[in-house]
Amino acid sequence: MQAAREPLTAAPVANLLDFDPAGLAAWMAARGDKPFRAKQVSRWVHQRFAADFAAMTDLARDARAALAAQATIAAPAVIRDSTAHDGTRKWLLDAGNGNAVEAVYIPEDDRGTLCISSQAGCALDCAFCSTGHGGFNRNLATAEIVGQLWHANRALLDDGVGAPWVEAGRAPITNVVMMGMGEPLANFEPVARALRLFVDDNAYGLSRRRVTLSTSGIVPMIDRLAREAPVALAVSLHAPDDALRDRLVPINRVHPLDELLAACVRYLEFAPRDFVTFEYVMLDGVNDAPAQARALATRVRDVPCKINLIPFNPFPGGDFRRSPRARIVAFRDVLQSAGIVATIRKTRGDDIDAACGQLAGKVHNRVKRPLASRVVPIASR
Repeated sequence: MQAAREPLTAAPVANLLDFDPAGLAAWMAARGDKPFRAKQVSRWVHQRFAADFAAMTDLARDARAALAAQATIAAPAVIRDSTAHDGTRKWLLDAGNGNAVEAVYIPEDDRGTLCISSQAGCALDCAFCSTGHGGFNRNLATAEIVGQLWHANRALLDDGVGAPWVEAGRAPITNVVMMGMGEPLANFEPVARALRLFVDDNAYGLSRRRVTLSTSGIVPMIDRLAREAPVALAVSLHAPDDALRDRLVPINRVHPLDELLAACVRYLEFAPRDFVTFEYVMLDGVNDAPAQARALATRVRDVPCKINLIPFNPFPGGDFRRSPRARIVAFRDVLQSAGIVATIRKTRGDDIDAACGQLAGKVHNRVKRPLASRVVPIASR
């Protein structure tokens, strides 16, 4: 008697937004496709923002049908789409199981910047950040990260935004900053795959100078980023000394300032820019005194850098206030007088909670402020 056959199991459907260039080439090669086909498909997905394989008209009809049976092109679904008075646009995107993340488009005269999230929430618990205040649920997959850029370009094109750039052969999004919800280097593999797509000539084709990753300072991953996907680097500094930074940015207890700054110097050997950006949120009575500006200038003097002073953006349940404008200007002037390039970031999108530090999305918390019990309260001075 012949043994019964095992039931056939269908191959899982692949989301093409999950593949970096090498991954897509390998997946298509396993199907028997020639290498140039992967480049064709990548251009359709990431440059023409196709969501339907039938639109890929330079592929044979049977090849399109086979792709449609084995793959999909799926970005996170949009829950809410909000636009601020200054043109800043925020999408709340479904991350599954009741979680949602946020992506923010910031229009300028000469560029369109998209701020992208890498995690549903954040476990690093920075004291002044709305995302960290809400806790952490999970890492985003590459498709969920890349899908933010893919969707934003499609939405802006559909709305006729960025038409002059499109006429010049560019997509509406010209710059990407990994500064949304989450710590990108705590989700390294999916983020690195996304970065490789952002700069690939057959995908988004962005200059590495136009892609910036912001980190709170996970030193081993900074070194790994330099080797695997070097882009412009921004580091959330926020304090001139370890004692204060331990309280504001708890990862400093693991990787203190001297270790972090040494990693920044190493990174510059691979970086597309010859400087690191240090982000410094201005907190009233906490880190904004002239003496702290002088200490900061001394601390970073051996690191080629630019310091970006960020007026604190309040959020519900936050414990801090924004430094007065005059004190921010005075802080900048101290830095500049010490020979440090320093700028003050313009606040954008605060009326829809899209400004720096305000992104919160919706997170069903699995890790509730894991370092909170070890953070020493900061007395207002």
